[in-house]
Amino acid sequence: MAGEVVAHAAEVASHGGVDLVQVVALLGAGVIAVPLFRRLGLGSVLGYLAAGLAVGPFGFGLVGDPQAVLHAAELGVVLFLFIVGLEMEPAKLWGLRKEIFGLGVLQVGLCGLLLTLAGIFLLGLAPPVAFVAGMGFVLTSTAIVMQILSERGELQTPAGQKIVSVLLLEDLAIVPLLAVVAFLSPGVDTDASAMQRWISVGVAVASIVAVIFAGRWVLNPVFKILAESKAREVMTAAALLVVLGAALIMEAGGLSMAMGAFMAGVLLSTSTFRHQLEADVEPFRGLLLGLFFLAVGMSLDLTVVAANWQFIALSVLIYMVLKGGAIYGLARVLGSGNAPALERAVLMAQGGEFAFVLFTTATAGGLLTGELNAIFTATVIISMVLTPFSTMLLKLVPKPVQSLAGVEKPDGLTGNVLLIGFGRFGQIASQPLIAKGQHSISIIDNDVEMIEVAQTFGFKIYYGDGTRLDILHAAGAGTADLILICVDKKDSATRITELVKSEFPLAKIMARAFDRGHALELVKAGADYQLREVFESALEFGAEMLRQLDVDMVEVEEIIEGVRERDRQRFAAQMVGGLMAGRDLLRSNAEDQARESGTVAGPSTPIIAPEEEAKA
Repeated sequence: MAGEVVAHAAEVASHGGVDLVQVVALLGAGVIAVPLFRRLGLGSVLGYLAAGLAVGPFGFGLVGDPQAVLHAAELGVVLFLFIVGLEMEPAKLWGLRKEIFGLGVLQVGLCGLLLTLAGIFLLGLAPPVAFVAGMGFVLTSTAIVMQILSERGELQTPAGQKIVSVLLLEDLAIVPLLAVVAFLSPGVDTDASAMQRWISVGVAVASIVAVIFAGRWVLNPVFKILAESKAREVMTAAALLVVLGAALIMEAGGLSMAMGAFMAGVLLSTSTFRHQLEADVEPFRGLLLGLFFLAVGMSLDLTVVAANWQFIALSVLIYMVLKGGAIYGLARVLGSGNAPALERAVLMAQGGEFAFVLFTTATAGGLLTGELNAIFTATVIISMVLTPFSTMLLKLVPKPVQSLAGVEKPDGLTGNVLLIGFGRFGQIASQPLIAKGQHSISIIDNDVEMIEVAQTFGFKIYYGDGTRLDILHAAGAGTADLILICVDKKDSATRITELVKSEFPLAKIMARAFDRGHALELVKAGADYQLREVFESALEFGAEMLRQLDVDMVEVEEIIEGVRERDRQRFAAQMVGGLMAGRDLLRSNAEDQARESGTVAGPSTPIIAPEEEAKA
């Protein structure tokens, strides 16, 4: 009965010219699955893949042509690469040339060789077929890796930049790989194909020159004219035109659409319209990238998997292990630490979307049969599905024990001041003591790297965790008159305060607070003095703001001291009445607006500091 209803709805929608059932199915699957999977800690990528499988031909069958959806959704990857390009200024990209053409070439070459040999000797494939299957798997999924790095906020980290560099090289590698596949295809006229390859190279170079020319000398003047028109929708259309136009030019030259969008982004990265372009493209990027993952999930042919599950399972295992192992080994040889090398190997061990292009080309040339194409495609898709799981398992790997070479642990320290936490706050807090000649100060921290850096500047820092009572004893908390708690973690600061108050009641406690709520928590735990880490710097910033507005110096001091006094009164009220107490002492621009409009803010509209509102 339900199937008849769905069929009838599809028929009605199709008569209107638009298959609304498919649109609603895709949107609904994403809206339901992604929040659910993220709540379970499985990530949005896996949510999209699972949703795609559910609505595809091998699920509820609501979408019957996943390849058509996949082709359109590839624009999500294109838009993603454009945004990455906007963050990659030419000078920054030039600084990554060694990673792109050094690390990238080494990784693609080594992984390609190993996977091709594995295909021949372990899977029993013919050499040309093994080459296509192996090189297709070498091309990592840009969409999945970029999405994971973006969700973690690691795209701009050094480790993230190395991964991005390799992905860019792999995007470039699709061009020579397609040429090699065309050459290996049976029945090829060598002379004709040689001429055709030279023509293809010329067209590719011309397309690159066209994108560079447009990006350097055409786009900025055009955007300036459009900005003066004050038509927001035209700017949005122009942003999409730039991305899709660059992608189209590169595709016409036989290159990657994503690479064209990336180049356009790089060329516009120094433009004054960069942030506007990013804001205009971002909503389309997110929607289309989600659609891409849905289409990948729909493309998994469960019939092929069921008929060849042993071969596919063996292929996935061999390819992922060999590729991941090669990436890890290469990273270690080139000087990466164990943790970054392992993370890179796990993130990049899967195949990617460019494999579909390579397999399709090989099938059209007669190098692969339709069945082999389906098998290799399923192998790549399954590896993509497994990637979010493997990144989750990576979190279970115990982190390596920090080397304490050259770093001392506290033992019998007797300074009358103990400072716990020597980060950006503790470093500044220590200076008045040292300037006064107070050298009997003991300092502990549990960040080995920071300790090593501090030692190069002449500081003596001991390694120790202030939340442990034995470390506090060894660091001299029992003889200290004053204990400064300058750690940057709220829970740790509160725990240390409670320990010190309980075990060393004669010592005075001064603690760094994260926000107002944490400050109240520290006082209740026993701190004699607390200071919110940004309070004084924000007041000084406000004072300078008044000076810039030509307010008299004496009046500036009176205003700032008035703010301090009202804050002290509010804090005292909050200690008794909770976070909402004393709100009448907080000045708000709503008062000025009320005076201008002739109204007065009543008690029904309490004023809450933004700092508190987020925690209330």
